[in-house]
Amino acid sequence: MSNEQSFKSLHRMTSSQVVREVPLRRTAIFGGTHGNELSGVFLVKRWQEDGTEIQRPGLEVKPFLANPRAVEKCCRYIDCDLNRVFDAENLGMKVTEDTPYEVKRAQEINSMFGPKGSCEEAYDLIFDLHNTTANMGSTLILETSRDHFTIQLCHYIKAALAPETCAVFLIEHSNLKYATTRSIAKYPVGVEVGPQPQGVLRADVLDKMRKIVRHGLDFIHIFNAGTEFPPCTLEVYKITEKVDYPRNKDNEITAIVHPNLQDQDWQPLNPGDPMFLTFEGKTIPYEGDSVVYPAFVNEAAYYEKNQAFIKTVKQKLSAKGIRACLS
Repeated sequence: MSNEQSFKSLHRMTSSQVVREVPLRRTAIFGGTHGNELSGVFLVKRWQEDGTEIQRPGLEVKPFLANPRAVEKCCRYIDCDLNRVFDAENLGMKVTEDTPYEVKRAQEINSMFGPKGSCEEAYDLIFDLHNTTANMGSTLILETSRDHFTIQLCHYIKAALAPETCAVFLIEHSNLKYATTRSIAKYPVGVEVGPQPQGVLRADVLDKMRKIVRHGLDFIHIFNAGTEFPPCTLEVYKITEKVDYPRNKDNEITAIVHPNLQDQDWQPLNPGDPMFLTFEGKTIPYEGDSVVYPAFVNEAAYYEKNQAFIKTVKQKLSAKGIRACLS
């Protein structure tokens, strides 16, 4: 039985178990939010030429290149990180000649796909495609733990990809959450696939990203058709804090990620485990009092953000059943 057929055969539930949601009509796929993360750039450009693969009945799907200047130069950004400026201050800023390019671009994107915070006018869902140099495999990024639809979407994609793994990363945190490009949509979904060097394409990474998008669009299609999804639980990795490299008084790095930690994204880091290695060969252990699960380990783009990796903890999210309101 196919993944779609198995969901269609599920029993009906009482109204108290089911959340009725409005069908989705407009979805966007962003590539090139960071111009040197080439899987999303490649896919979006191809889908702009021929969108047959991403078309679904009754659903507008728009592939979109978010930061074309950065894509042209194959760099992360021109003036500032586009994936950090979709906050009220930047979106409401008066544009002048000195306004950073990415802030201007954020305002343009907000006018095209938003406005942010508007459930009626903004796009229903945005898939924002990213690559990481870290060994994170296929990863979905959730911005909230309280939305039944996006939890159900991630649950469906994970099941469709099995036995391949797909982590779900929850960035909901008052101090660490940032104003992402996709946050203008009612349902923002980040897609992060690696490891892939900046400015490089890898066939295996590209294929994983392509599958995630296809399964995500399939979920929207069968949801819109009236399929009822039962309550589910979803294991996620919730961000707790970022960890910087050891540094000296001049802010220079004095130790690097330990070989035992390198490429071990989503694997447990126990108290006492090796974490960093100094240039003199001294091991610096993890001195926390509980197990954490590192991610974005030694991510190239995060050196400028003073971040060696992030700590996450495992958490279970629950979602009610969902069904589209068709009448």
